[in-house]
Amino acid sequence: MNKEMLIEQVGALFVNGMPFNQFLNISVESLTPEQAKISFPWQDVFIGNPAQKILHGGIISAVLDNVGGMLAAASVIDKLTDIDIKSVQQKLATLGTIDLRTDYLRPGKGESFIASATLIRSGNKVCVCRMELHNEQSVQIAFGTGTYLVG
Repeated sequence: MNKEMLIEQVGALFVNGMPFNQFLNISVESLTPEQAKISFPWQDVFIGNPAQKILHGGIISAVLDNVGGMLAAASVIDKLTDIDIKSVQQKLATLGTIDLRTDYLRPGKGESFIASATLIRSGNKVCVCRMELHNEQSVQIAFGTGTYLVG
């Protein structure tokens, strides 16, 4: 199995293997070792302010963490020399969020949303990503920085 296939499987795992992500109805748009993009549709259960019908801040933060974590996982796989399933599982088992910063720029209004992540640094112990959230009209709602334990 090659690295591209493994990275694709990581994207599928983030969608199908995590009940919270299924609740969010996340779809993986793209995933490489340098960038990731996911999307999700508006659902009324995401309301954080009923008067304005905007996304709850926790949903925004969780989605940014998701896309950053997915990118961290892809960058880990890209650096592996052994690409057997056992070593991949062992390496990904240690993956976790160390720090997450979310800056809310505008109210989370929209019918659908796109979260993207760009790799800032991928080392032996930590991975740092910058994430952004936009609505379907390309209006930026939030951005964040995530630091992930990868080793």
